[in-house]
Amino acid sequence: MAAKFLLLGLLAVTCSIALASDPSPLQDFCVADPNSKVIVNGLVCKDPKLVQANDFFFSGLNIPGNTSNQLGSQVTPAMIAGLNTLGISVVRIDYAPMGVIPPHTHPRASEILTVLEGSLEVGFVTSNPGNRLISKVLHKGDVFVFPIGLIHFQRNIGHGNAVSISALSSQNPGVITIANAVFGSTPPISADILAKAFQVDKGIVARIELQF
Repeated sequence: MAAKFLLLGLLAVTCSIALASDPSPLQDFCVADPNSKVIVNGLVCKDPKLVQANDFFFSGLNIPGNTSNQLGSQVTPAMIAGLNTLGISVVRIDYAPMGVIPPHTHPRASEILTVLEGSLEVGFVTSNPGNRLISKVLHKGDVFVFPIGLIHFQRNIGHGNAVSISALSSQNPGVITIANAVFGSTPPISADILAKAFQVDKGIVARIELQF
């Protein structure tokens, strides 16, 4: 019986240690210092006494992005030093007619998208088992959420240009574009592996790889 209580006590202590964490930042803010040469998980903080209002400001999300590319879309991030360590970021996305943001994933962030102009078809795919597509057509003023890590996409289905704003739950959400990662890695993934994975001839894999 004593051994049982000892074991339960150890488990309780272990659980308490595992749940310990900082629930919030340890200072009011940590404005990124672009001149620091120190490499950390995030960016080194600027001296708080030197912080100005412009460190929390960005002007330019009203400027249309250049969509004259193969995808017909352009992502413009808001570069704000004051977002450092706050766990958020924001981008503007412009879409030409039929322009797409191809299937991709953000390994470190969920995304909430708001349509400012036009109509978008959006969707994400659930993980295994199932791989279920959850999609919807959005119009001006509509909001849609892409859960962290799941493959998702956007496409302009209107006749004119479309614009959306996305906020993400990381200052550096990362982006893995599926086609680029699979067919454009350096060094390349073996054609044998890709041919078997996609159930196609290696010649088709080679032609796709040339696009990336």
